[in-house]
Amino acid sequence: MLLFCSDKQLYPLSTTMASNSGNRSTDDSNLPYEGKTVDENEEKPHTSTDCQEENEREGLDSGPVCTELQIQSILAAAGQGIGDDEDEDLNKSSDVEKVDFCVIFKKEKHEVSFPVNQTVAKLKTHIEKLTGVPATLQKIMYKGLARDDVTLQDLKVVSGAKLMVVGSTLNDVLSVSAPSPKELQAEEKASAKAAKEPFSEQKQHKKVLDKYGKPDDVPVGIKSHNDSLPQVPLSGMYNKAGGKVRLTFKMEADQLWLGTKERTDKIPMQSIKAVVSEPIKDHEEYHIMGIQLGPTEASRYWIYWVPAQYVEAIKEAILGKWQFF
Repeated sequence: MLLFCSDKQLYPLSTTMASNSGNRSTDDSNLPYEGKTVDENEEKPHTSTDCQEENEREGLDSGPVCTELQIQSILAAAGQGIGDDEDEDLNKSSDVEKVDFCVIFKKEKHEVSFPVNQTVAKLKTHIEKLTGVPATLQKIMYKGLARDDVTLQDLKVVSGAKLMVVGSTLNDVLSVSAPSPKELQAEEKASAKAAKEPFSEQKQHKKVLDKYGKPDDVPVGIKSHNDSLPQVPLSGMYNKAGGKVRLTFKMEADQLWLGTKERTDKIPMQSIKAVVSEPIKDHEEYHIMGIQLGPTEASRYWIYWVPAQYVEAIKEAILGKWQFF
C-alpha cells in the first residue's frame, strides 16, 4: 500500500483518491480525469447553416461560398425564386381577367395568356422573352398597327385571336452589312454639301420639281397635322424620273411595296435604314421624302409631293420608333 504525508500524518493513497473523487463537482463531470481516455476525433454537436462551414466540413477548396444549388435552396426556403420579380406585376392578383391568344412570329406560333388590363408595351416585353426580338424593335399587328399605350381590352383582343409580330432579333440587326470606309467618306462629303440648303432648293430636287410640277391627282396635303395611314395605298406622288408612285404597306409580311406603272418592288422593311423628309418650299403641306434602301445615302429612293399629314405615320410604319443610324 502506498502512503503519503499530510499534516504530519500518514494516509493511504487509495483512500484519498476515492475521497477526492466523491467530492468532484457536477459542473466538472465532463472534464477528463485521471484514467479517462480522451478521443480527439469525438464528434461535436453541429447546428451551423453557414455555407462556408459546410464546404470546410466536406473538405472543399475555398472559392464560391455557396453553390448555385444551395442558393436556390435558401431562396426557396424564403418563399422566393430567381427571376420572380420580372413578372410580379402580371400576377399580383388572381382576379385579373386574362385572355388566351396566339402570337405569330416568322411562322412560329406562341400560345400566350395575358391580363386584358395590360398595355401593348407590356406585352412586347413578354414577347421579347418568347421570340428574342427586343421590345423596341417590335411592331404588333392586330386589326392594324397596335399602339404601345393601348390595353388589350381597348384593342378588343378576344380568346383565340392571332397577333402578328414584325421585327428583327439583335442577331438580324448585327448581320446587316456595314458600309465600307470609302462609301462612308463619300457619304460624308455629300452630306456636308447638302446640309447647306434644304431638299427643295438642292439642284437635283429642284430640277425634278420644276420639270414635273405638282401632280393633279395627289391627295390634299395638310400642314402641321398628323394622320394615320389611309386604308388604301397612298398614290398620286412621283419619283425622280417623273413616274407615278404608289406606296402599299404590307405589315403582315413586313414589306413596303413601291409600285409604279412598270413594276412593283417588294422591299423588306428591316432592310430600310432610314426615312428622311422635308417640306417643299412654298408648299409646306407636301414633303420630299427619301427612303434609304441600303447602307449609304446614295441608296435613297426619292418621292415627291408626299402629303405632310402622312409623313410621321409612314416613318413609324417602316421604322417603328427606332432607327439604326
